[in-house]
Amino acid sequence: MNPPLLQVKHLRIEFPTRRGILVAVDDISFDIAAGEVLGVVGESGAGKSLTGAAVIGLLEPPGRIAGGEIIFNGKRIDNLPFEEIRKIRGREIGAIFQDPLTSLNPLYTIGRQITETIETHLALTHAQARARAIELLNEVGIPAADKRIDHYPHQFSGGMRQRVVISLALAANPKLIIADEPTTALDVSIQAQIITLLKKLGREHGTAVMLVTHDMGVIAETADRVAVMYAGRIAEIGPVADVIHHPQHPYTIGLMGAIPNVGDNNERLAQIDGSMPRLTAIPSGCAFNPRCTRTADVPNQRCTTERPGLMPAGATRAACWLHAKQYVKQNEALPV
Repeated sequence: MNPPLLQVKHLRIEFPTRRGILVAVDDISFDIAAGEVLGVVGESGAGKSLTGAAVIGLLEPPGRIAGGEIIFNGKRIDNLPFEEIRKIRGREIGAIFQDPLTSLNPLYTIGRQITETIETHLALTHAQARARAIELLNEVGIPAADKRIDHYPHQFSGGMRQRVVISLALAANPKLIIADEPTTALDVSIQAQIITLLKKLGREHGTAVMLVTHDMGVIAETADRVAVMYAGRIAEIGPVADVIHHPQHPYTIGLMGAIPNVGDNNERLAQIDGSMPRLTAIPSGCAFNPRCTRTADVPNQRCTTERPGLMPAGATRAACWLHAKQYVKQNEALPV
């Protein structure tokens, strides 16, 4: 088998402060194959956007990678000098951010911005680069691309600006795209179009996508696998259908239970009591244990004293002591 395109191994991200070291991402590991969409989902503050920023070398100081490795296309990239990672970013790894206005320069036409990106990374003349820019705009669904290429960002709607950002990310034919909340600010119909476009990238170009979002609906429509993050750790990871329909971690079960079903007549939505801990107050053992309703099912208060690693749980892997061999019976599953 070919090795994964991206491998993240035991990644740890820290923020030094006057009160000590804050651990924002704590020993997470995952991989993404070529052509695969990996969804990374979780509440605000779970560490999912920081993980994406670490992969493309855009961690804001004083944030730093304090441990682990990031291996891209067989080469370790987390320890590269700034200029070397800058060459990889854009050429081999593209990025799509939540707010397209932060990715586009309002003083330049979109054509100039896309053309300059292409000329930076590919050996093309200006005329060839412009022709490719028009081709990219057509591919992402910008109507009359040959005319709109000379328009400025403010002349586009939010959905169209996001399409321009996607064309920028695709400019140099990258092998991997980090998409950080690419549909959050868009209405539902535009979301569906962007989701279709992201799926098309993997199907037709073999592009791997790391899709960071808090929206399980987007994950269900787009991703092949999903990693559920909580307090800087991966709570559960596996094929998207299994995680959604047969969640095995109590946190994932709570997330899925909070999504209303069409036709239900429930007066109240299900909720997970409490809130995610602050970085200064992450509890010992399993970070989810203060909010979990299943800690009493694990003997010796292990949930509060010992951190669980990812372990086999049906078709997925879950970081929960309920799936340790001494506690789970053969073929027993957590109730949803």
